Amino acid sequence: MFLLDFDSQSQMDCVSNLFECGDAVNYSNDMGQSPAHLAAWGGQAFRLLWLLTTGADANQQDINGETPVHKAAKSGSLECITVLVASNAKLGLCNQEGRTAEDLAWLNGFEECGRFLKTLRKTRLLLSIKMPVRAAGTAECRQTGAQNRKVAGQKRELVASGTNDGKRTRDW
Repeated sequence: MFLLDFDSQSQMDCVSNLFECGDAVNYSNDMGQSPAHLAAWGGQAFRLLWLLTTGADANQQDINGETPVHKAAKSGSLECITVLVASNAKLGLCNQEGRTAEDLAWLNGFEECGRFLKTLRKTRLLLSIKMPVRAAGTAECRQTGAQNRKVAGQKRELVASGTNDGKRTRDW
């Protein structure tokens, strides 16, 4: 990024002063890459975290349509991916080739990153499915229609919706 003849802390202080003066944290070079893109590509999770807390856009796309998550996935940096996910980076964005960060992780042989992104995608999909809202402490069993009731310190019990005597029933 910046090549100075000082130690690394001096460089960080200098860069920090530059970013605090304006909107340079989202400045992009000729390729449309911001400092966040470069930090993610280089696997510099701490620098990326600092950039994101200073106001860097986690979803800024370069001229190839790639976000910092794409760069982190291409370089196999699980640490940078987790920093970006914690900063609400969008994982479903596609680059100009129509590939997501998950696709790029698998394509470049970074299986751990691919599995992590796949798990996140599936988890977010499950969370986006709207479940029927019930009274606190109860949820209806999808298969039997019975209610699952759990009181603190007790085991779960299934109570059939037609039973009024309070006995436990089981559908085996």
